[in-house]
Amino acid sequence: MSRTTFTRYVALGDSLTEGLCDPAPGAPDAYVGWADRLAGILDGDARLAGASLEFANLAVRGRRIADVVDGQIPHALDLAPDLVSVMVGGNDLMSPAADPDALAARLEGGIRRLRGAGTAVLLANIFDPQFAFFLKPFRGRAAVFNANIWSIARDQHATVLDVWGVREFRDPAMWASDRVHLSARGHRLLASHAAHALGIPYAEIGGPEAAAPPAAETAGPPDSVPLRTWLRVYAIPWVARRLRHVSTGDGMGPKLPVPRRVGGQH
Repeated sequence: MSRTTFTRYVALGDSLTEGLCDPAPGAPDAYVGWADRLAGILDGDARLAGASLEFANLAVRGRRIADVVDGQIPHALDLAPDLVSVMVGGNDLMSPAADPDALAARLEGGIRRLRGAGTAVLLANIFDPQFAFFLKPFRGRAAVFNANIWSIARDQHATVLDVWGVREFRDPAMWASDRVHLSARGHRLLASHAAHALGIPYAEIGGPEAAAPPAAETAGPPDSVPLRTWLRVYAIPWVARRLRHVSTGDGMGPKLPVPRRVGGQH
């Protein structure tokens, strides 16, 4: 098998990796997401080598770096994957007293554990928040955190999934109406970039049109939602939850805690 062929992939993180706002066809309240789509690409690559891929998604909405390091990484290690993706940090960085250097140091300990077990790691950085007006105040700390991500990847020999530098994510159509999560189109584009970062030979990136959604997808971009509606439906409830120190993911477990064969369904 080639160096880009993986047979067991485990995804870790928060709502972005869980797949929020990328609805699964015919399954109400279920989501696909970039990691599940990447699993489909990896399975196709494995099949070219006469193998197949097993996939688990341990990500849960609202989770933070401590949750990933203390809970998801030990779970992942128990599953003995040859590839783990880690995308986390956004929820941490929005806290008023967030220290991006300390957060990165905490994450590095978890990445070190994965690499020490011989697991390949795809480590994502943070999206550039300058195009979301309500997240602009966090741009400086996000940049510091991302600088640390590159250092961690260099020191631990991990692969970086660089979402900060993807210009296509400036397109409002890549984002869901809540202006925080990716749309189905955005998830497709991110999966393509992830495959490209891993060196999957047939998953080349052809620009935003390559990630275009099927005609059946009708959800509008975030700028199609009036500001007053966005504040009432998304922003105010989010602030209220932060003030109460609660999360939409409280009490939830991962959607796919046990690896299963992908079968190329995505």
